[in-house]
Amino acid sequence: MKKLLLALLLALMPMAAARAETVVVTADRMIDVLTGRVILEPVVVITDGRIVAVVGQGGARPVIPAGARRIDLPGMTILPGLIDMHVHLDSSPYYGGYEALQFTDLFQTVMGPGHARDMLEAGFTTVRNVGSDNYSDIAYMQAIDEGRLPGPRIIPAGYALGATGGHCDETFLPPSYNATNPGVGDGPQELRQRVREQRRYGAQVIKVCATGGVFSRNTTPGQQQLSEDELRAIAQEAHQWGLRVAAHAHGAAGISAAIRAGIDTIEHASLIDDEGIRLALRHGTFLVMDIYNTEYTQAHGRENGVLEENLRKDREIAQIQRDNFRRAHRAGVRMAYGTDAGIFPHGLAGHQFRYMVEYGMTPIEAIQSATRNAAQALGRESDVGAIAVGRWADMIAVDGDPLADVRQLEQVDVVIKGGEVVKTD
Repeated sequence: MKKLLLALLLALMPMAAARAETVVVTADRMIDVLTGRVILEPVVVITDGRIVAVVGQGGARPVIPAGARRIDLPGMTILPGLIDMHVHLDSSPYYGGYEALQFTDLFQTVMGPGHARDMLEAGFTTVRNVGSDNYSDIAYMQAIDEGRLPGPRIIPAGYALGATGGHCDETFLPPSYNATNPGVGDGPQELRQRVREQRRYGAQVIKVCATGGVFSRNTTPGQQQLSEDELRAIAQEAHQWGLRVAAHAHGAAGISAAIRAGIDTIEHASLIDDEGIRLALRHGTFLVMDIYNTEYTQAHGRENGVLEENLRKDREIAQIQRDNFRRAHRAGVRMAYGTDAGIFPHGLAGHQFRYMVEYGMTPIEAIQSATRNAAQALGRESDVGAIAVGRWADMIAVDGDPLADVRQLEQVDVVIKGGEVVKTD
């Protein structure tokens, strides 16, 4: 019987191979983010959604099977699909402060699929969702992976972890509601348990709030809210389970404590000081600094219901954060692209590139932050972040040259995910 089953399996293998679809993508130019070079007349060969060959001008042309599907992009530049390391898919910028309380509890959750589609059409084929309610980011990931919803590849966090009364707790409601974020814990052991709970329900990254924040009440961005021992317990527990950790940290003391504790990426990093920069360099920690969203918050926050307390905090740290972005980049700290999409409309996530260039990066460095660097920070270098053999065939295309004008990435013309065109203008 075993021999018969083996014979059937071997007989079916050529049939399976025959069904493998091959797609060929051609363009005028390709930005190789691994080397920083431009490749002319690229030919990218894809089989079953993965890249199997990349050849440029003058290279030996790959063998292309008869009947391969072609995606020809004459006159265009192709780049890897973009990665946003800091998004909130179940948050809408149009309902700030207490505005969301006019709707049922799941209102923001059901808006998430539209936000996911907007991110994908903006060219972001991978996103890291750092904190959600109702485990909605895990549900979006599952629905997208099953082909039921259009959207990017999602690395979900589930509930963000934090201290009682801190930035990641429920800080807007009075005591009679007895509302507490399920990710809240006090003391190293409780926070270790919260890590295990998030992983149990599908989290692929752990988010923790090390300091106060801009968009919570009764918290100060610069204030440390978890001890270094608590942060170390979270990092150790997550790493034991094979998960990376992202720390929301505006204040200098919280940033340094999070880096010393072994946390992998520092989100916002607004008030980072010289010690924090030295620690980030020594530990190889990535900074994920959202230096665009204040433009939207200050222009539209009031009309969207954002409280004056939150608008004030945003005004107070916005320029400091941008100046510190320049300082950290000049010092050589590793940077990954993250926007806090959800604070502003998700389809505008590409608008941060020009601010990164304005505050010190070259266009290729800004692009690498959203491709090569982000893939490194995720630990997903074999899957995403470059147009390279073995990785998913996630690509975008623009008419112009983003190395000459990085604002080309504010309006992406073509988006390809896994070898399938999901947007074309």
